Amino acid sequence: MKIYNQRVQQLTHQQQADLLNQQANGQFLKLDFDTRQRSRFRAILQNGEAVGIDLPRTGTLKDGDVVQNESGDMIQIFAKPQTLTKVTADNAFELMRGAYHLGNRHVPLMLVQHDNGYALYFEPDYVLADMLVKLGLTVSEVEHVFEPETGAYGHGGHSHGHDNRLSHAHTQSAIVGDLTKATFFS
Repeated sequence: MKIYNQRVQQLTHQQQADLLNQQANGQFLKLDFDTRQRSRFRAILQNGEAVGIDLPRTGTLKDGDVVQNESGDMIQIFAKPQTLTKVTADNAFELMRGAYHLGNRHVPLMLVQHDNGYALYFEPDYVLADMLVKLGLTVSEVEHVFEPETGAYGHGGHSHGHDNRLSHAHTQSAIVGDLTKATFFS
């Protein structure tokens, strides 16, 4: 099993082309938010190959991030859609009120601007959903990628522009939350 232990910050045009070829062959990872928070885990590429990730604790893997092993082999990580709670409101003030109450409870939260307004997304929690309904907000369960905000003081891992990301089917949303869990290969 190959172990990937380093983040790639900048990609050459050749590396970008290589990653596109790998995508066509299923040599990439689709991971949910909980897994992307971990610095050490075992995963299965889309083509069925097992790999290990063993990174320094430098923040959550983001949609489009690339990791490599000591031999220079690379794989790209994509955010996997997962079940989330979506919160909307009739006006921005009410949604801001909901965001305040969720933030007060330190809930990892994703803020998204849609064509028809704004929405909050968080991992399902029926107690929080009930609280938001009582505040007059609209709550629904959806499948969506989860890229929560890292926060003003969070260490979002690294910064990079879209030049090192490859085009893929979904659009990237605004981002929130930084939790770190220690897990080991299983």
